[in-house]
Amino acid sequence: MEAGSETAHVLLFGPFSLHPRERRLERDGQPVRIGSRALDVLVILTARAGELVTKEELIARVWPDTAVEESGIRVHVAALRKALGDGSGGARYVANVPGRGYSFVARVERSTSLGPGAGSARALGSELPARLERLLGRDATIRAIIEQVRTSRFVSIVGPGGMGKTTVAVALAHAVLEEFAGDVCFVDLGSLRDPLQVASALCSALGFVPASEDLAASLPAFLRDRRTLVVLDSCEHLIDTVAPLAERLVGAAGVHVLATSREALRVEGEHVHRLAPLASPPEGSTIAATEALAFPAVGLFVERATASGTRFVLSDEDAPVVSDLCRKLDGIALAIEFAAGRVEAYGLRGTVSLLENRFKLLWHGRRTALPRHQTLSALLDWSYNLLDGRERRALRRLSILVGLFSLEDAVGILDEEDAIGTLGSLVEKSLVSVDTRGSDGPRYRLLDTTRAYAHSKLSDAGEVQELAKLHAQHVCSMLERERNPDREVPARSLASHLGNARAALEWSLSNGGDHRLAVRLATAAVPLFMELSLLRECMRWAEGAMAFLELSDRGTRREMDLRAALGVAAMFTRGNGSEVREALSSALAVAEEVDEPHEQLRLLGALNILLTRTAEWREGLLVGQRSESVAARLGDDPAARSLADWMIGTCRHLLGDQAGAEARCRSALEPTPISRSTAMLHFGFDHRVRALIVLARAYWLLGRVDDALRVAEQAIRDAAEIGQPTTVAISLVWTSSVYVWCGDFERADDVVERLIVHAEKHALGPYIPLALGLRGELSVKRGNFAGVEVLRKAGETLRAGHHDLLQTVFATAIAEGLARAGRFDDALRTIDDALASTKRNDGASFDLPEMLRLKGRVLLTMPSPDQALGERCLRQALDHAREQSALGWELRAATGLADLYARRADKTAARAILEPVYTRYAQGLGTADVLAAKDLLSTL
Repeated sequence: MEAGSETAHVLLFGPFSLHPRERRLERDGQPVRIGSRALDVLVILTARAGELVTKEELIARVWPDTAVEESGIRVHVAALRKALGDGSGGARYVANVPGRGYSFVARVERSTSLGPGAGSARALGSELPARLERLLGRDATIRAIIEQVRTSRFVSIVGPGGMGKTTVAVALAHAVLEEFAGDVCFVDLGSLRDPLQVASALCSALGFVPASEDLAASLPAFLRDRRTLVVLDSCEHLIDTVAPLAERLVGAAGVHVLATSREALRVEGEHVHRLAPLASPPEGSTIAATEALAFPAVGLFVERATASGTRFVLSDEDAPVVSDLCRKLDGIALAIEFAAGRVEAYGLRGTVSLLENRFKLLWHGRRTALPRHQTLSALLDWSYNLLDGRERRALRRLSILVGLFSLEDAVGILDEEDAIGTLGSLVEKSLVSVDTRGSDGPRYRLLDTTRAYAHSKLSDAGEVQELAKLHAQHVCSMLERERNPDREVPARSLASHLGNARAALEWSLSNGGDHRLAVRLATAAVPLFMELSLLRECMRWAEGAMAFLELSDRGTRREMDLRAALGVAAMFTRGNGSEVREALSSALAVAEEVDEPHEQLRLLGALNILLTRTAEWREGLLVGQRSESVAARLGDDPAARSLADWMIGTCRHLLGDQAGAEARCRSALEPTPISRSTAMLHFGFDHRVRALIVLARAYWLLGRVDDALRVAEQAIRDAAEIGQPTTVAISLVWTSSVYVWCGDFERADDVVERLIVHAEKHALGPYIPLALGLRGELSVKRGNFAGVEVLRKAGETLRAGHHDLLQTVFATAIAEGLARAGRFDDALRTIDDALASTKRNDGASFDLPEMLRLKGRVLLTMPSPDQALGERCLRQALDHAREQSALGWELRAATGLADLYARRADKTAARAILEPVYTRYAQGLGTADVLAAKDLLSTL
């Protein structure tokens, strides 16, 4: 083989190709000026890309016969970086490993060259459009399509306008130039209007002068002995002409065809690759700048914003804003570039504001782009003008739908005979996307940019009001039909309809909307918002609809449903004020008037929750007993009985009856068949999780520590799987106490910090001061007096919202902190106030023994101890703990008394009171209280 035709390796990275044998570096096919030593360094680093090359090895290989200092390496590495544009636009090639050496960090691909003369075999490669310096997020896609081109020979890249089909095709064409020995031709069909021009454009690109007009015969013959890649770009507007021509091209065995189009060519042998949007961070994620930049959509936005001239640096604060913007632009590369280009003029947040209206359709892109790519509006005009009248009408009407929609939704809105066929046509033309992965049938969606454009066309046609009313009626009928009381979770399956429900409610409640329809629609929609824990929204729509209730609606199910939703939503977001009690009581009165026992159960459950939160546990127990009577009326309905058990078990636990609480909660957790009552048990959280957390607390108090920890973890896990924000918050609040009681402050810390983040994220107002109070309690337990002030502020906020469930717990922690700081009088006043507050429940409270024990300890440790009263308080704590079957409190009180007796040198009395309690423990032997008792017994 002659030297000129020997194969040689070519290393490809970014826009560069490195020919080591020829000592040549090119960028997009053009030579790059680089010094000899810098080139030597590059050859060594790229040969071991991703590995560390030490300074000593570089010196030995680049300067084998010369003594060179380390500074000499730095000079040539700096020159290399300058030649590569390292750092420009975020591109990274050479990384310094301080004190050790250097590493080439860009991805390197190895190709083959046919020698120095091969590149001139055809000049067609030089006629390819220039590729972008960096193509973010498409490497894997390009590799996959290259493999398809190799094996299938005919691939169409299909996707909506602006997705980057041409950019990917150009990058692919450059990547395979060597493989096709330069025989790659690019045919830009986007600039053509006349179908008769297609053949001549193709022939010109191929360098073919046909002897006749019969291309069917002459073109395959011309290409018979060649291995060629033909790129047909932007086929959609000439598809009837291009499709048969592409089919003829692949008739030649060595010809490979790559087409780009907004719809498939639908000819024999074609393999379709649907180009996915650029990946963006998932919705709702809290993400740092470095994490966000790993997503191609965000990387592209930052790169183009920087290139436009602004000194834009993505901060952690801005990362969620940019992530959200990229999602709203559907990961469409062109739209992201347009938006990034506005940052210099409007700033990031100004650009986001522009995105909310149709100005986004007028944004200008690169001046050098094709006319159809210079504004989003022009881009979409191109697709819209290719539609027939029926398809245009359908696209306009579909723009009234928000987010995902079903085939049934589309048929209802299109209102035409061949709605299914028309929808299919829009899918084929990449104007409607489809997801067939769900078990309940395909789900469709218009990309946001397409929807905004189509909606502007709907407005121009004067059809908005008509379609908005039709849409609201359709959504209302769908929600009413799907609200099936025999399904366990009726609203969860409707989550995909959330966007349409919001849009329909917005219109129907507006000045130009249909207010009667709004009342009916809100009544049907509030279960959806409640089930998804969108409580502030639920409250907004319920309040809006209540304003339009007519006299004929009073005393009906509609009024009952709206008041119930309003009461429950307000309770979990605003607090436990009088408006909550009034709303729930009014709704319950309607349920009783119309004799609807299932609704009575649901509302009694909500009222029970309110009374536990306001620490009116005796009243809550009465409500639970009322629910038991209602459940009895329903006969053999285990779900109804389960609800009553849960309510009664919760109140018994809070009132100090731990054995009764355990029995009721275990009964509530027994598996029950689905019934209509099952569907009535949803109040924006899962009642079974509430039974689990009460059971966990009861287990600890009963001395079953291991069981308590197991059930607490199960409650947290189950709540997370259910995913309802309120359910998660409740599980974290209640289980945190189990870890505190066990002395596992590290796990308690984790739970409380998760609660704070969760409550803030989901705007669960009352849970934020609860979480801060729990944080303050942990601080006090660790001996930090600052926790006292945190507890006081949290308590004040909670009292303002009538949230008294944990007031005695917080007061006990405050008293403990004050005593540790030597403020014994303040500590005693605090604990006495807490003891007095139990009068509302006739002196009963689950933590009464603990309050008495702490008071006794304060009395015994103050500078002038009151021995008699201190001992009496510890005795009372012990007695109340025994009455409650609360072995956990009993052990603490017995340990306190035993310590007192031991200090009096009465070890016999000390052992007599502590040992019988300690020996009853079979679980939790490694927890703080049990170990403390064991240590004390060892000294007696």
